[in-house]
Amino acid sequence: MNLSFLVRTLINAAALWVAVRLVGGITYDGGWLPFLGVAVVFGVLNTVIGRIAKILTLPLILVSFGVFLIVINALMLWLTSATATMLGISFHVSGFWAAFWGALVVSIVSTILSVVVAEPRAGKL
Repeated sequence: MNLSFLVRTLINAAALWVAVRLVGGITYDGGWLPFLGVAVVFGVLNTVIGRIAKILTLPLILVSFGVFLIVINALMLWLTSATATMLGISFHVSGFWAAFWGALVVSIVSTILSVVVAEPRAGKL
């Protein structure tokens, strides 16, 4: 599945928007353009820092049967909040548990949307 940067950003934005709506402790005040900025920040942090964190914590991920991935995703969401605040964007995650539940929502929504918008593979109907 090879999604373009724009599609991946829109999927991140949609997943983050659902988290803002469903999870207490995750808030956003602003327009849609700064929110796309939040999605870009989230994507970049996940790509760079998230991958490094997953490599470094691979033993914990294996021992926990992958559950620790949610903790890493929660920390990436929390870091996105701090970065957005530094950039003057009013996206805020207030605490670990808000980040944890938000990461769970973002993971589920982005997985579903990625499957829905994925290009069909050659040879498959």
